[in-house]
This record gives sequence, structure tokens and C-alpha cells, in this order.
Amino acid sequence: MIMQAVSWGWSEILWVSLIGFALVFVLLIALIFIMKAFGACFRTRTATIGKKQVVAPQPMISQEEIAAIATALKIYRSALHDRESEVVTILSIKRAYSPWNSKIHGLTQLPDRK
Repeated sequence: MIMQAVSWGWSEILWVSLIGFALVFVLLIALIFIMKAFGACFRTRTATIGKKQVVAPQPMISQEEIAAIATALKIYRSALHDRESEVVTILSIKRAYSPWNSKIHGLTQLPDRK
């Protein structure tokens, strides 16, 4: 409908296309820089107090705690499912007749005319 109201020439179509493509690429590049800035903000774990930087202390976990966590996760994951191979198999099955998918049962029957 708009195309009928405005007679577009090839030069206008070309300019609109180029501006559209340029806008997409500029926004993608801006999005990359925004995501890198967020990554830089969340990567640093330092807190500034006055002019002094204090590094946030990392909690120390012993080897026994790591082993206990790994064992608990292994037991939890094995309890979720029975013994299953983690292979997905797709079989094509010919669908048999079922009244649930029959179209004739959804039609209204015509009354008997005498």
C-alpha cells in the first residue's frame, strides 16, 4: 500500500538499504563494546576505600570439602535418573488410527430427513 503511494526509484531503494545495513553493523559493534564494559565491571573483585584498593578475600576451601562436594554432586546426578545412556534416539513410528485424531468425530452429523 505504501509502495503504491510513493514511487521509489532505484537510488532511494539503494540508500535505504545501505543505511539499514550500516545501522545494523554500528549497533552490533556498540553492543560488543557494551558487553565488554559489563564484563570488565564484573570481572574485577576489588573494592576501593578512599585511595586505597583492597582486594576482596577469596574463601579457602580444603581438598576434603572439594571432594565431598564432588561426591555429593555425583550421587545427586545419579539419583535423578535410572541407568540411561545419554543418547537420543529418534524413531519414526507410523501412526495408527486413533479416535482422538480423527476428524470425522468433530463434524456435526446431519439430521435424518424424511
